[in-house]
Amino acid sequence: QCCFICGRSGATITSCYETDCGLIFHLPCAKEAGLSHSTLHHTEQAVEMTPEPDTKCLICLEPVEDRKTFNTLVCPVCKTAWFHRDCIQAGGQALHTGVLSLQCPLCRNKQEFLVDMFLMGIRVPFR
Repeated sequence: QCCFICGRSGATITSCYETDCGLIFHLPCAKEAGLSHSTLHHTEQAVEMTPEPDTKCLICLEPVEDRKTFNTLVCPVCKTAWFHRDCIQAGGQALHTGVLSLQCPLCRNKQEFLVDMFLMGIRVPFR
């Protein structure tokens, strides 16, 4: 079984209260990501996209994973802007810009992008 968070095999945790939930993960991955039963189903983007080969994060310019995972996010509007969760959160993008200025680095969409980032658990301060 592949871990929903890291994408590697060997995942065994399926402790979800929702019926028909297929999300499986490693315990250390879930702890590191801060997942709980209340946040588990808000960690998967509704956008059904996979990045093209050699797609790079628009923030750090490093390659993103070859599929959408917990650590790889995409803009829900343009669907071509890919970035790492850490780059949008810990890298300072969300923390430095705040709720009034956070936007997609590529298409500059604010409203749908901000809502999706909130749903994905990205903390954006009100400034």
